[in-house]
Amino acid sequence: MTVIAIDFGTSNTVVCTTDPVTKIPRTLKFNQSRRFETGADQVNVVPSLVFVQEPNQLVIGEQVRSQRLGFTQPERLFQAFKRDLVADYRPPPRQLDGTLYTAETICELFLKQIWQQVLQQAPVTRTIFTVPVGAFERYLDWFRDFADSLGLPNVQLVDESTAAALGYAVKRPGSVVLVVDFGGGTLDLSLIRTVAADNTKKVLRAEVLAKSDAYIGGVDIDVWIVEHYLRQINSSREEVKEIGWQNLLELAEKLKIRLSNAIEATESWFDDENFFAHDLHLTQHELAEILEESQLLEELRQAIDEVLARAISKGISKVDIEQVLLVGGSCQIPAVQQLVNTYFGRNKVKLNKPFEAVAYGALALGELVEVEDYLRHSYAIRLWEPYTRQYSYFTLFEKGRRYPCSRAEPLTLQVAINGQREIRLDIGEVADVSAAEVTYDAQGRMTSSFLNQQSCFRSMGGTQSEVCVAHLEPPGETGVDRIKVMFTVSEQRVLLVTVKDLLTGQILVERGAIAKLQ
Repeated sequence: MTVIAIDFGTSNTVVCTTDPVTKIPRTLKFNQSRRFETGADQVNVVPSLVFVQEPNQLVIGEQVRSQRLGFTQPERLFQAFKRDLVADYRPPPRQLDGTLYTAETICELFLKQIWQQVLQQAPVTRTIFTVPVGAFERYLDWFRDFADSLGLPNVQLVDESTAAALGYAVKRPGSVVLVVDFGGGTLDLSLIRTVAADNTKKVLRAEVLAKSDAYIGGVDIDVWIVEHYLRQINSSREEVKEIGWQNLLELAEKLKIRLSNAIEATESWFDDENFFAHDLHLTQHELAEILEESQLLEELRQAIDEVLARAISKGISKVDIEQVLLVGGSCQIPAVQQLVNTYFGRNKVKLNKPFEAVAYGALALGELVEVEDYLRHSYAIRLWEPYTRQYSYFTLFEKGRRYPCSRAEPLTLQVAINGQREIRLDIGEVADVSAAEVTYDAQGRMTSSFLNQQSCFRSMGGTQSEVCVAHLEPPGETGVDRIKVMFTVSEQRVLLVTVKDLLTGQILVERGAIAKLQ
């Protein structure tokens, strides 16, 4: 049996399997792979890049980066597309050679090429994808549909940081492990407690005690470094134009990587078009100031505090956490490591396989580990209040509830007007999100910065604002209870509904996925 784990990342993608001889994880290498040096180890990753060549030919991964394809025609370069797919706002599609390319399209094309490379190396019997902790069900549903379209066998989804924790916890039953997964697009934290297998079960039980997330990552840091530099030279993105902006982002990424080990670093680029030399110089201290001013470090503090608060509510204190594992490229930044060391102590904090830990841990699912998880977001129905002229929410399942689970009380609904032939519900997930607000003075210096907390409702209807849950025949009458709706969250964290027509006694929908009901 060949199990493949795919950690689809904003900046890099890792694919691994278990070696049939040694029974230990190994990372697959493709033509599109890039080799990273991580201390004494070397790791093969596929840069999450797509370049659309004329006419409609795709180049992905390291070939895009090494050949610098996006620097001559930036409009044909797609990067951070996984993050675009996860986000609430998605950029408008681009039309190239008469074809529209959306975030979904690019993600599918990229992963299809990866999958074709996988099949050339081994037949696959089970596939595991890792996803961000804060991923909404719409993103998970896209993953499931994509897997179905390719005929991927026995697909499982697992939180990225939870997967990394499992990779360690499987070797240490009865341990409590915190993973801080800080990559190119998101920050994810998972606290895992494992219970050794008993006589009735052959698998290890892993309980997710707490988790947290933030929508920040390495791609944001690159932008902040460039913006910091442009303010120093009294310039802007508009002045350097798109090709200049891409070149400066490349320099910023190189600076960030070098500052993981060096006190200071310099990177240069000569703009042939404008005959201007750009010299970006940065120290570790200056980078830490940029991260503090941009509220990245504050968001990390809040994420850690949230995990610790939830852990305490379950009787787990900070001293009970045996190991704190840092994974993801952004965890190599000294300021990030120093902050985590301050919370937990240097002896507990480890930087183990920053690029491979998530995919390696995902391989532990199934035969070795059974995961008990809880809802990161609440499920709710959004209602429009005509008197207050604003939305309100009726919660179906509170965040923090373990799944699979069912709602004890069904909803009984009526039609709004006589003759109504269908009932629609605007159902979605509600999450607490934070956004940094920054202001600058006339000289371009930062004068204030703080985090804004607000609730975010994301409809599960995709591009539709509502989801149709019941077609009525005969049509409904006002003032008469017409349908009863029962809600369940499955083991795969899919919201399912069963709809009964109270007039006819028919079951209109039986355990249907709410996001797919039409």
